[in-house]
Amino acid sequence: MLNLWSTHQFWVGFLTALGIDPRRIAFSSATSEEQARQFGKGRGTVDCCYPVKCISGHYGELLMREKHRKIDLLLSPMIYSLPSCLNGHVAASLACPRVMAAPENIKAGFLKEKDVFAEHAIRYAAPLVSLADPPIVPQQLYQGLKNVIPALTLDETRSAVREGYTALEIFNARVRRRSREVLERCAREDKPCLMVLARPYHMDPGIGHEIEVELRAYGYPVLWAQYLPADADLLQWVFGEDLRAGHVRSPFDIADVWPSSYSANTNEILWGAKFAARVPWIAGVIRLASYECGMDQPTYTPVQQIVERSGTLFFSFQDLDSTKPAGALKIRIETIAYYLEKHSSAIIEAKKAACLPDCPLIRDTRRESASVSAPGTPREARDPDSIRRAWRATQGA
Repeated sequence: MLNLWSTHQFWVGFLTALGIDPRRIAFSSATSEEQARQFGKGRGTVDCCYPVKCISGHYGELLMREKHRKIDLLLSPMIYSLPSCLNGHVAASLACPRVMAAPENIKAGFLKEKDVFAEHAIRYAAPLVSLADPPIVPQQLYQGLKNVIPALTLDETRSAVREGYTALEIFNARVRRRSREVLERCAREDKPCLMVLARPYHMDPGIGHEIEVELRAYGYPVLWAQYLPADADLLQWVFGEDLRAGHVRSPFDIADVWPSSYSANTNEILWGAKFAARVPWIAGVIRLASYECGMDQPTYTPVQQIVERSGTLFFSFQDLDSTKPAGALKIRIETIAYYLEKHSSAIIEAKKAACLPDCPLIRDTRRESASVSAPGTPREARDPDSIRRAWRATQGA
């Protein structure tokens, strides 16, 4: 559900370290109309946010599973802030307040007529957790879980949190390396790729309508802004001119385009737009947003301007909800594919002409480079031991 799309590996690592067999960790399925009808009907609470409304179906599915997948505990954390490579370079990395409060909001729908949790003998936990602030996370999770996980101790929680961050960083580092490999292949072959600027929960097929999947079917690799490569050599090449001119203080600084940088997903969308505008082989950007998302609306114009002023194609789907007609989506996707086929070569050549020489994506021998990391957060690394050392250093600080 929602914020779990970018933090799921933390929770798997955390729960596994507590001694819970990973095979006994059950996730709800992807959002769908059938899920909402079967499990969430009549349970909805007042909220204008479509993704938040979808959570009712997820709660119902987990509560009403058949016996062979029956759960003992429904864990639905209220995530106040999110881990991000931008931490330390922006004002804050807060989650959307509607999404953060959604667990308690949606829970009310399963208590208004009768206590569905008690009926199915399922415990419920919605700990408030600030994942962007690692030192306080163990205490938060201990307080939120000690009454539902028998004999849980603070030391045990602290150790499990370390393992959770390690699992999340290993996953993120692996996906970022994969994103770099995609860019290297595109640079080597002078082929275009696409970037999706969206909230992580738009990866959910029922919320994002699998738009990026349809575009991949046309042969275009797709990158997500949350998992762009963060290698120092690449970021210095991409943002070097801005750094030397004093427009930004670091490759992760977005103050030149968005001074009010408090929202984690908004920050990543703005930074992704800057990255896409400067990388020649990102020939098109796809902006996804759910209908009437108040957090996203102020970003529509600046994101579009950043992308289009570089000559990069920009397409937006700003009204994604359950009523979006499949036929209309298909026509728009075909239009995007047509424009990419017609214009991508010229876009790549024009953007290359404006770039610095010696692109690290097309070097014959790429040197290993340390990832730029935000102070006060775990560094991205290439092996689990170095990730653990960096996290423990953060704890010591």
